[in-house]
This record gives sequence, C-alpha cells and structure tokens, in this order.
Amino acid sequence: MDVVSLSTLLAAAAMAGWVDAVVGGGGLLLLPALLVAAPGVPVATALGTNKLAAIFGTATAAATYARRTKVDWRLAGPAAGVAVLSAGVGAALAGAVPASAYRPVVLVVLVAVAVFVLLRPRLGVVAVPARRTRVRVVAAVGVAGVGIALYDGLIGPGTGTFLVLAFTTLVGADFVHGSAMAKVVNAGTNLGALVVFALTGHVWWWLGAAMAVCNIAGAVVGARMALRRGSGFVRVVLLVVVLALVAKLGYDQWVAG
Repeated sequence: MDVVSLSTLLAAAAMAGWVDAVVGGGGLLLLPALLVAAPGVPVATALGTNKLAAIFGTATAAATYARRTKVDWRLAGPAAGVAVLSAGVGAALAGAVPASAYRPVVLVVLVAVAVFVLLRPRLGVVAVPARRTRVRVVAAVGVAGVGIALYDGLIGPGTGTFLVLAFTTLVGADFVHGSAMAKVVNAGTNLGALVVFALTGHVWWWLGAAMAVCNIAGAVVGARMALRRGSGFVRVVLLVVVLALVAKLGYDQWVAG
C-alpha cells in the first residue's frame, strides 16, 4: 500500500470515528476506503480489519458519553452482552450470505427510516420517558442485541444508526442518550465480530491498529460535539447518514451490480 492510499485510509478512519460517535454509520466511509486502498482484499478481511479499528472508536465514544451524560446501563448493558454473541454468529456467517440477499431489505428499511424521521420532527429531540415500559425494554434489548447485532456481524454499515433509532423509537430516548446507549451496544457487536474474524485469520493487525488510532481521535471529537450541540444536531447528522447509506446501497444494487 503506497503512502497516498495509506494516508487516505487513515483520514477515512478518523472521519468514520466522528460519524460513528455522533450517530453511527462510519462503516459507510471506512469499508469502501479499505477496499479501494487494498484492491483484492477478501471481504471478510476488510470486515475484520474494520472491526479492529471500530471497536476502539466505539469504546472511546461510549466512555466519553458515560463521563458526560447519564447512560441507561440497565438497558444498554444487557443489550451489549447479547450483542457480543449475536455479532459473533453474524461474523461466522459473513462469508456464506451474499450481499444481494440483504441489500434490498436494508434499502427498504433505510428509506422507511428517512421518511419516518422527516415526518416526525420531534422524534429524538426530547425524551419520552412514558415509552420506557418493561415490554418495550425487552423489545429494545432483542432488536438491538440480537437483530441489529447479527446484521453488524454480517456486514455492518449503518449499525450505529439503526441502534440509535431503536432506542429512540422503542424506549423514547432522545438522540443524545440514544446515541450514548448505541455506542455501548456497538462496542459489544464490534467485539463479538472481531473475535470471530481474528480466530479465522481475517484481521490485518498493523493496519487495523493504525486505523484505530485515527478512529479514536475522530470518536472523541464526535462524541464531544454531539454532547455540546445536542439532539437537534444529532438528528441532522442522522438524516444525512441515512440518505448517504441509501445512495450507497442503491448504487451497489442497481449500478455496480
């Protein structure tokens, strides 16, 4: 890998850390950058190396949120624990499930998410504690810790965004506190997937470590910015990331094939 490709990849890692810390979706930047910088790299190796960088960024962002705001550990903790196992299962299946099998479904979900957020301008701007019932908490743990975590192990881009939306819609968290819980769970999904990719030899350790340093830097800046600017800022970034994901997956589905 030449100096220009490496520099571009490290810059993408920093930007991905920022996006992940604010609202999730950093894989949208980092995975394509890794595949371009290292032509011919197996998809599983790209995913594993990305997880090595991402786990440091999400853990750093989670710690930053935890120091500066209240994290609902009774919800985020169990979801993160289940997510480690679910993401590991997803990573084990990563090579067996073609992108064409999930891409149309994810596209439909993302478009629905964009429309839903646009039509509900108050969603996530203020917390709605009344939604935090026992049934909804169990549902949130299941959706985040099983469904979304399994998806993260399989491919990943957009995981943090889905987690934020799960916590805001199901238990009424505002975007800042939803993002804080999402980082905790996302750290769990990254850990589960990384263990499986590492055991199967699909991690470039030195490159992943260099990317991790940049990812951490971006995560610190992103988490602090989200906390300082509040839920309205996170909502705007959320919409931008969702629309970018739709554009990327749509291009992969109908243009790149």
